Amino acid sequence: MESLMKWLVDPKKNWFARQHMKTISTRLRKYGLRYDDLYDPKYDLDIKEALNRLPREIVDARHQRLKRAIDLSMKHEYLAEDLQAMQTPFRGYLQEMLALVKRETAEREALGALPLYQRTLP
Repeated sequence: MESLMKWLVDPKKNWFARQHMKTISTRLRKYGLRYDDLYDPKYDLDIKEALNRLPREIVDARHQRLKRAIDLSMKHEYLAEDLQAMQTPFRGYLQEMLALVKRETAEREALGALPLYQRTLP
């Protein structure tokens, strides 16, 4: 079953996964976003913690991309074609830190320790 799931989401092996990845890449390039920019820190506190651990320059660049995307969306415009060609939508910056935070959280729960942060209503 696990091998079937890997095959379904692997763009190198599955044509549908390749088309899906191409479509997402095109949409992200239009606004100058990266895939990791779509993670919402209010949805998952692990994401918030991972963003807090990243270097300030990376977080600032993320905020600039998000501001630009919101501005373009409000104006009903897209990035210029030459700028779209320069975008790298699948160059990740958050996944490694997020995996580390999730491992630490799981280890904490396994040891019976209290969580680092408590859920609060935004």
